[in-house]
Amino acid sequence: MAVTIRDIARATNYSIGTVSRALKNQDGLTDKTRARICAAARELGYDFGNLRQGETRRIAFLLHRQHDTRSSSPFYLPVLHGAVDACRRRGIALSFVVVGPAEPVLDLVRLHQPDALLCAGFFEPELLGALRDTGKPLVLLDMRLPGYRCVNPDHQLGGYLATRHLIRQGRRRIAMLSGSLAHHSIHERSRGFRKALFEARMLADPELEVQLPSIGNPLDNVRQAMDTLLALTHRPDALFCYNDSTALAAMQHCLERGLKIPHDMAIVGFDDISAAASAIPPLSSINIDKEALGRMGVDLLLDKSAGPGLEHTLTVQLMVRESSNDD
Repeated sequence: MAVTIRDIARATNYSIGTVSRALKNQDGLTDKTRARICAAARELGYDFGNLRQGETRRIAFLLHRQHDTRSSSPFYLPVLHGAVDACRRRGIALSFVVVGPAEPVLDLVRLHQPDALLCAGFFEPELLGALRDTGKPLVLLDMRLPGYRCVNPDHQLGGYLATRHLIRQGRRRIAMLSGSLAHHSIHERSRGFRKALFEARMLADPELEVQLPSIGNPLDNVRQAMDTLLALTHRPDALFCYNDSTALAAMQHCLERGLKIPHDMAIVGFDDISAAASAIPPLSSINIDKEALGRMGVDLLLDKSAGPGLEHTLTVQLMVRESSNDD
């Protein structure tokens, strides 16, 4: 038999109203009381998805602190704008909250009194678990975990299109600069890169795949990675970067080293941020409709018929510019 709020109240000696407020992460309780009730609920096997949800009036857009940077903002800011637009059309208030695992996340969220949560980018599974235990509807943007509703660009297709384009330009030593493969988006982009090489019967050379460190100065990390690639006996003639910020830094370093773009090094980025088209030379990139990503997240969050684990995929397209086009 399913565990009810009445069962939790009986086990903890609290009133049904107190248990309900604790499970819904509402004000009026001490943290100790809230923690005791939630722990008892988990121990008894209570399904937090059973919490009754009223009409959604407030949504919290949560961004992990690691994405609150100059290099990430050109991507996530338009996503936020898309979510704001979708909420405005429905008369829903949206608040923006930057969080991290070392912070009192639940207290920060509680300050905004949201009815639902929209989490953008990478989040630790433990952090997401704590957020899901609040019982509030939750949707992931640009991330995937089993059992969570999510909206993702077709990252694998993007990596495939970028690499296939470089192959069709006659490039045969194609390198890839990536971030941590623990990120769903980066892992999928890498899979697309390898898929294109496989279809072209080209071996994936481990020397040409460089994973940038997550610590240190990002620009210095890109320069060091490029110096390593350019020092190879058979250096690459093309480069696929997991995002545009990395591609722009790599292109600038190549130009400073006297290489001609795209003659000596063809380069394709990912995300198609505004700086890509205005770069000199203009950067080829995989375009993501970032505002549509935010709007789709809100739509899925408000869809009461959508079950756990449902994923929507946003298509992407290749924008060919001078950095990779010899024609």
